Amino acid sequence: MIKVEQLTFAYPNGMPVLENLSFEIKSGEFVALIGQNGAGKTTLLKQFNGLLKPTGGTVRIDGIDTRNSTTGILAQKVGFLFQNPDHQIFLPTVAQEIGFGPANLGCSREEIDRRVREAAAQVGLEPYLNENPLFLSKGQRQRVAFASLLSMRPQVMVLDEPTTGQDYREGIEIMEMVKALHRQGHTVIFVTHDMELVARYAERVIVLSQGRILMDDTCRRVFYQPDVLRRTNLFPPQIPTLVQKFDCYQEDFGTPLSVEELYATITGCGGEEYVHCS
Repeated sequence: MIKVEQLTFAYPNGMPVLENLSFEIKSGEFVALIGQNGAGKTTLLKQFNGLLKPTGGTVRIDGIDTRNSTTGILAQKVGFLFQNPDHQIFLPTVAQEIGFGPANLGCSREEIDRRVREAAAQVGLEPYLNENPLFLSKGQRQRVAFASLLSMRPQVMVLDEPTTGQDYREGIEIMEMVKALHRQGHTVIFVTHDMELVARYAERVIVLSQGRILMDDTCRRVFYQPDVLRRTNLFPPQIPTLVQKFDCYQEDFGTPLSVEELYATITGCGGEEYVHCS
C-alpha cells in the first residue's frame, strides 16, 4: 500500500528533516510511528498524502508516485487527521464540515447526508451537527476532524496524535473506533507519544530519530530494547519497564506488554497467546 524508497526531505531554508528512509507498509497493517519531538514524524506523515513532496527518493501510495499526483487524488486513498484539528476545520457547521470530503468526491446529496450521519454517530457528534465546530471543545473539534476523515472512507488512515484533547476514556474510545476500522480492512498509521497506546493497539512500530529509522519491528521487540529507545528520549510502557528491572526477566516473566499478560504469566492462568506476535 505504501512504498518509501530512499526518501529525503528538506524544507527550503533548513537542513534535511528526513534522510534516506526506505520501508513498506502493507495493506491492512496497524503501524505506530514514534520518536522524540523533531524526529520528523509529522513531516513523514505528510508525504503520504502529498502535502509534502520528496526532495529525493520516492513515495508510492498504492502504486501512485506522490510527486506525480495531486493531494486531491491522494486524499481518496489516504485520509489525514492533523494533530491540531483547527488546521483542518473551516466550515460553519459540523454537518458541512463532515460532508465536505464526500461532496468533493462527487457523491450525491443523499449519499453525503448518509455519510455525515454515519460518521457523526461513530464519534458521538449527532447532537452537534448544526453547531459551529469552532465553538466546541478541543476534544469535540478533534472528533469533528476525525468524522470528516471517516466520511471519506479512505483505504489508509494517517492519524497525527489522534487522542489530542481527549481524556483517558475519550482517548480509548477514539482508538477503539480506529481499531474497529482496522478490522474492516483499513491500513492505519498513527503518531503518538503515549507508549501505552502503542503497546495496546499497534502491531508494528517504526522509531524515528533525527530523520532516520532507528528501529522497525513489533511492539514487543521494540519495547524490550530500552537502551535503543532511550536514544530517542522515549521509555517503554509501565509493564515492560517493571519487568526489565528483574534479572533474568525473560525466564521468569517472558516479555509481557500489559497487566493481563503479566498476570497470566505469574499465575499460570489464561494460557492465551500474546496479543501481538513477538
